[in-house]
Amino acid sequence: MISLFRRSLTARTVVATVLLSALALVTLGGFLSYSLANGFYQNRLDQVLSETERAVSSVQGTVSAASVNDETALQTLINAVVPSLEIVGGSGSRQVALLRSPGQAQLQLFQSPISQDLDLKTIPEQLRVQVRESAGILTYTPVSFSKEGVLVAGITVGAPVVIPLAGNFELFLVFDLSAEQQSLALVQSAITIAGIILLALIALVSYLVTRSVVRPVEQAALAAQTLSAGKLDERLVERGDDVLAQLAKSFNKMAASLQQQIQQLDSLSKMQQRFVADVSHELRTPLTTIKLAGEVIFGNREKLDPALSRSAELMQNQIERFEALLADLLEISRYDARAVVADLETQDLNAVVGASIASIEPLAQAKNTEIRIELPKGPVEAEFDAKRIERLLRNLLSNAVEHGEGRAIVVQVGQNANAVAVCVTDSGVGMSRLQLDRVFDRFWRADPARQRSVGGTGLGLAISKEDATLHRGWLQVWSKPNRGTSFRLTLPRHSDSVIGNSPIPLPPRSVQT
Repeated sequence: MISLFRRSLTARTVVATVLLSALALVTLGGFLSYSLANGFYQNRLDQVLSETERAVSSVQGTVSAASVNDETALQTLINAVVPSLEIVGGSGSRQVALLRSPGQAQLQLFQSPISQDLDLKTIPEQLRVQVRESAGILTYTPVSFSKEGVLVAGITVGAPVVIPLAGNFELFLVFDLSAEQQSLALVQSAITIAGIILLALIALVSYLVTRSVVRPVEQAALAAQTLSAGKLDERLVERGDDVLAQLAKSFNKMAASLQQQIQQLDSLSKMQQRFVADVSHELRTPLTTIKLAGEVIFGNREKLDPALSRSAELMQNQIERFEALLADLLEISRYDARAVVADLETQDLNAVVGASIASIEPLAQAKNTEIRIELPKGPVEAEFDAKRIERLLRNLLSNAVEHGEGRAIVVQVGQNANAVAVCVTDSGVGMSRLQLDRVFDRFWRADPARQRSVGGTGLGLAISKEDATLHRGWLQVWSKPNRGTSFRLTLPRHSDSVIGNSPIPLPPRSVQT
């Protein structure tokens, strides 16, 4: 659900619209409910006060007008007048209580008439105090009481009454508001049901409107993904003249322009690749002739005078460098043409590392450079092309010897469950951040003026990078000026494996410390 919400613009828009609409409906419904409840209560309160005023006047007038001289006659009169104010049954029931005010001595045996089902808790003591102090003004308070096991709202209204012979009394009428409560509940239920239905309609309308807007955007996103996958013929349908139609027209125009430019670049790239391959191939024949002639001259250099002998040596070195350059150009052109296929076999990486070090040992001895090897116990087996990996490691080792300033070079081999790795580290001049960004560029050198012991072509690291990619591996570099450089090659154990992490940290721990 969370994934759908994150991926779908329609879902986020509909959910946001529904939530905001629900908040607005709850606010509006609460306001209406409060207004209705207040209106019902106020209308009923006006009726209650009016009825109470008439009841009090009736009781007071009847008692004052009656000519009673003894307690029995007065009790009979009160028992006849007060209960007549009671309304039993229905939703508009009314209960009555006539309570003696405290602190009076006359007629202590006079009985106060009270409705049979009246709960005296509905007449708070505070209300009684207010009634006694009201000087004839009606006093009321909202109450709640149990009716047939259900708690309902009500209003208790009280007023002082003076009864001859008996003294001061308080007349209370308790009105039932269950009818208004039911009406309010009915209205609130109707508002709730209407709000739910309206919310569902809002969600439906929001979905339909959002889909009509989002669908063209989704189609544009899908078309962009198709373009990025290389299918340059993808186009959007153009309908109308609105902003979505303008989006489709602009997208199609961009796609057409992009297709044209990519086709031009692809054609130019193929021409360049073909040119490099053709030139490299065509140069091999004259180079072979030049090499044969150069070898004859180089083999007889002792018969020549010293100046010509030195020239023969220089010519032989340049012929060998030219031959290496042609070989690298042919190799890189094969990578550009995607014509390289790795000969994968299960090999021991330790053996390949040993062969690479053995081939570079003469150069290391000439530079007085020690090569230290750190190998794990046992074989380090993986599927790789031994010839290409050995060539890659020779290139890394020769670079380390050339730039290591005569300091020791450390070669580490490591392995884990999914990958094997080799790290070549020197303590030489190192490279800056700008140089690191270009270290794998073709024909680029960190220091073009630096004299090399072996004539490099400037393609070694570029080919090494291609060799690592061919094996679905990594060739990474770390370097700091005046601290040295580390190249780390990481290869998957099997051709179908995915590298999660390299067995050797970069930079190595020896450099970190």
